Amino acid sequence: MVVSDDPLWAAYVAAHPQHRDEVPAVGPFGSSAAMADRLLDYVLHGPKRATCGLPDPDEPVVLGGHWVVEDGSGRSRVVLRTTDVRSGRLDSVDDVFAWDEGEDDRTRDSWLREHRRYVARGLGLADEADVDHVEVVFERFTVVWPPEHAD
Repeated sequence: MVVSDDPLWAAYVAAHPQHRDEVPAVGPFGSSAAMADRLLDYVLHGPKRATCGLPDPDEPVVLGGHWVVEDGSGRSRVVLRTTDVRSGRLDSVDDVFAWDEGEDDRTRDSWLREHRRYVARGLGLADEADVDHVEVVFERFTVVWPPEHAD
């Protein structure tokens, strides 16, 4: 998607012109349309204020940067702003981060179970047993646009 043509980002920049030169990340949560919709729903209606993923050297997560989150059909739905970012081993996740990610029962154990699967898939591995050492990016965010969903 071309960001300058995105109406959601354009509306945000119109209200916050100090961000007019910024190029936000654009894309969905997760690795499937169904997952994108489910995780977006957690952001729109509840507890999800953190996420985790494999590092992307072409699009690194930047403290204070923005992300235009798309739903499973590719439609822009919300703009997030990164409030905290760190890299670390997958198994370095703590209880508070697992809770803030807002998924499953929000415990570290369930977080690790699900994210081991997610990371193994992302790396093309058949076995998720040996991914605890993999470096991931832990990101916390706030919803900044549209106003009806902003924190």
